[in-house]
Amino acid sequence: MLELKVADYVAQVTLNRPAVHNAFNAELIGQLTATFEQLREREDVRVVVLRGEGASFCAGADLNWMGAMVNYTYAQNLEDVRALARMFEVIDHCPKPVIARVHGAAMGGGVGLVAVSDLAFATPEARFAFSEVRLGLIPAVIAPYVVRRIGYGHARALFLTGERFDAETAWRIGLVHRVVPADQLDEAIQQTIGTLLQNGPQAMASAKMLLNATQTLPADELRSLTVARLAELRVSPEGQEGIRAFLEKRKPNFAR
Repeated sequence: MLELKVADYVAQVTLNRPAVHNAFNAELIGQLTATFEQLREREDVRVVVLRGEGASFCAGADLNWMGAMVNYTYAQNLEDVRALARMFEVIDHCPKPVIARVHGAAMGGGVGLVAVSDLAFATPEARFAFSEVRLGLIPAVIAPYVVRRIGYGHARALFLTGERFDAETAWRIGLVHRVVPADQLDEAIQQTIGTLLQNGPQAMASAKMLLNATQTLPADELRSLTVARLAELRVSPEGQEGIRAFLEKRKPNFAR
């Protein structure tokens, strides 16, 4: 259901259920969670690309999985939803940059995967929707990430209508960062990977931590955190090397 390939400091994580447009079930959710927990510790990985095999990126919930939910108790549903929420949290807190490669359908939880990525590239043909309301449900566990990404106003309209929208709209509202023709998609992603691999891995992890902190900490705690973290990085081996390399007009040893 999930493929992981690592080469040249890049992990390719591929949802591999093409027959069902890479829809979620409990097993895939568990595998995604475990994979991203593993990747955060791997020193041979500095960038993660999240992609889907076949015609779509991720079409949301699997029909058979949803069919089983009908007979779940409230307690069973709580356990199931907590596992889903944990998956999004683990991906969102991955210290490595995560790039979503979006094509075809990205529906429901599939849009959630886009929202917890750091960068998202989509083909012009990609289609998106928060379709949960059409099933009598809500995009609950992905809501914090989506609202953070596209803003309250856009989320309010799209959550309530459940309407489909195209890649151009996704770009306009900030869900994806670039819309690229399908035959140029991988090249555009590779160029961005090249840029990311020039950066300090600890610095990028700290930048992600800082960004999350800006959403949760009160102003005084955030100020203390920013001051302390910058001072720590300045005296860290990576920070020292980066500063020296800049002054000596050479590439730092962490650039790949």
